[in-house]
Amino acid sequence: MGTVAGGVGTGPRYVQIADEIVQQIRAGVLKPGDMVPSESELVERYGVSGGTIRKAMVEVRASGLVETRHGKGSIVKNRPPVRHRSSDRFRRSLRQGGQAAYLAESAQSGATAKVSVLYIGPMEAPEDAAERLGVPAGTQVLARRRLYFRNGTPVETATSYLPWDVVKDIPELFAENPGGGGIYARLEDHGHEFAEFVETLQARPASKAEASELALSPGAPVVHLIREARTAAGLVAEVCDTLMAADQFVFEYRIPADD
Repeated sequence: MGTVAGGVGTGPRYVQIADEIVQQIRAGVLKPGDMVPSESELVERYGVSGGTIRKAMVEVRASGLVETRHGKGSIVKNRPPVRHRSSDRFRRSLRQGGQAAYLAESAQSGATAKVSVLYIGPMEAPEDAAERLGVPAGTQVLARRRLYFRNGTPVETATSYLPWDVVKDIPELFAENPGGGGIYARLEDHGHEFAEFVETLQARPASKAEASELALSPGAPVVHLIREARTAAGLVAEVCDTLMAADQFVFEYRIPADD
């Protein structure tokens, strides 16, 4: 098994070893179905005690990338990415059928999806979100922050910012579960018909806090996606600020060739 360049960072030795093993999995050096080297092999490779290796493996298992099988050791999990069919995922027919985009995509990939709501309530609009919504920075908006899981592993965080004067009379948007089809379906129920969704994506390293929230190694690649949901009346009814573990998603676009 090779070593990923720059794989060992700072901190206690067991954390360095755990980070290197996790990076090898994410880089494909250790592939799904591969066995993680045994404790004795890792002791020999790193020149440390068995106790240090056992502590390192606790960290590796906490990443959600491996599973331990009694009598066999630790094996790298099969983690097929969610395929974002970005040209299709917000079709009105899906909303009307009660399907929220992330849950539908996860199901198509054969994964078990879960959404944990972290916060719903008023918030001062951050500068970038306010600019996209067309309101002054600091204006009160409704914020909905969620953490998305796939097969028990956190893979995505998302915060939606919605204009307060649009949502204040839509009680479902203040509930953890806004109902079938999600918040877009509820907005359309109240007359805000969507015309388009505009997404901007940027790949970058995760900050320490972001890596912790998504169970990634510090500096692991993430995709920062910002979406504007625009109505037929020209209103930006939502800005969604999303951070995604880069190894968990594949983005697919359909681009018309004619004018």
